[in-house]
Amino acid sequence: FSFAADSSAEHKPVGGGCDGCELMFEGMPKTLHSETTILGADGGEPMEIEGVIYQEDGKTPAPDVILYVYHTDPSGLYSAAPEQTAARRHGRLRGWMKTDAQGHYKFRTTRPAPYPGRTNPAHIHPIVKEPDRNEYYLDEYLFDDDPLLTKDKRDAQEGRGRSGIMRLTRNADGVWMGWRDIILGWNIPDYNN
Repeated sequence: FSFAADSSAEHKPVGGGCDGCELMFEGMPKTLHSETTILGADGGEPMEIEGVIYQEDGKTPAPDVILYVYHTDPSGLYSAAPEQTAARRHGRLRGWMKTDAQGHYKFRTTRPAPYPGRTNPAHIHPIVKEPDRNEYYLDEYLFDDDPLLTKDKRDAQEGRGRSGIMRLTRNADGVWMGWRDIILGWNIPDYNN
């Protein structure tokens, strides 16, 4: 995957503003797989999220798309690891995947907590990077059972990449499990320019 080639892409930048999206490249491994584990030794509740990323038609799987995610720890903070130098603002709970031929991705992590003293629901930030397009953000992964996810907050979602609100269930081992499919370009400004 070459980032140098992307800077000469003939596409107009898509997605509008994206505060901090460039941080996805800081510390990114040279080799990416469709699955990653970003569990931290932080005592959080284990969680697995997977899904399929589709091309704009919503039916054709999109291979070789990088999905970068980051989130808070169980105290609601983006705490960096002591030795972390890259993307400290995103904290240590961050990871990358590159979709396989079927557009599939999966990440294992811990369930994030909401920001302390605020009313934002717990969430996971996703950023995608398609071949020949710039990186852009999607609607956050949100959890249907979160009491902070009020009707007003549900209605305020932009639907970037489709809805990010997911239903989580616990498996027999007590791991939270979720599924989210993503459609590239869905409600993304300037996607076809």
